[in-house]
Formats: sequence, structure tokens, C-alpha cells
Amino acid sequence: MMYRNQCTPRENLLSRINEVSFAVNDILLYLDTHPECKEGLAFYQECDKERQKLMKEYAQCYGPLTVDDALESGGDTWKWAEQPFPWEVEGGCR
Repeated sequence: MMYRNQCTPRENLLSRINEVSFAVNDILLYLDTHPECKEGLAFYQECDKERQKLMKEYAQCYGPLTVDDALESGGDTWKWAEQPFPWEVEGGCR
């Protein structure tokens, strides 16, 4: 098992995106049953803002992870389909 401090910056960023994405999904489930919870809504907004920031950073550095961030990778061409997926590079497919 690779520990976080031994990971590359790209792996650290992906790990942080996964953590924040999990929090976003989890709080959304909570808000489904507690729609009036102001603390839950504030936490969701905080996590969602952090996730958007991290996704934009990843797209600018390594290419978009989702089609929603396809234009964040810069340039004036459609780069979504041009990059290898994370599992293709790190999983040994290429």
C-alpha cells in the first residue's frame, strides 16, 4: 500500500478529489432526509466549492476528469477525448 506522502502530486490531487467527492455525495444523501438542516447545507456548499476548485486544478494540470471540466484544460480545441484516462496510464494499458 502506498502512503499519501509517497504519492506523486497527481495522485495526491486525485486522492483529495475522491475524499471531497465522497463528502459531497454523503451530505447530499443526508440532505435528502434533512432538507431544512442549515449546517448540512452549509457543509455541502463548502465541499462542493472545494470539489469544483480541485477539479478545475486537475483539469488545468493533467486534463479533465469529467466532461464538465473539459474546457478547463485550456486551449481552443476539444481535448476531452485526446487524453488517456487515468487507468490507461497508471494501470499499465499504455
